[in-house]
Amino acid sequence: MFAARIFLAIVGAAYLLLGIWCAVAPEQTSKSVGFNLEPGSGQSEFFTVYGGLEFAWGLIFLMPLLMTDATRPILIACVLVHGMAVLFRAISFFLFTGMGSTTYVLAGTEWVIFLTSVVFLASTVAIPKTN
Repeated sequence: MFAARIFLAIVGAAYLLLGIWCAVAPEQTSKSVGFNLEPGSGQSEFFTVYGGLEFAWGLIFLMPLLMTDATRPILIACVLVHGMAVLFRAISFFLFTGMGSTTYVLAGTEWVIFLTSVVFLASTVAIPKTN
């Protein structure tokens, strides 16, 4: 489980940095993923969802460093968050055209995090003993 906690900490640190980057430089970060920020509401939404929510995910994924009993539930959260990102990203590739290179990098990263968290989660399942 130590390796799983380190993995989650790396994911958490990445999300903290992304959240801060989105909050501090929303014009730059939104442009890199193809968002056009509308003044007011658009800026508020990006700041909140991309800044605040990603920062919160970072804190959640860092929790097993302090609370080792939380490792399995946080792995479940990681599988769910990134599994849905993978699913919705895959659907978006069929619905939309004109994807930038950043979108493909994000898709690859989402797959790596998803599959790695699945492997770690599977390793936490107790195998019944046979007599």
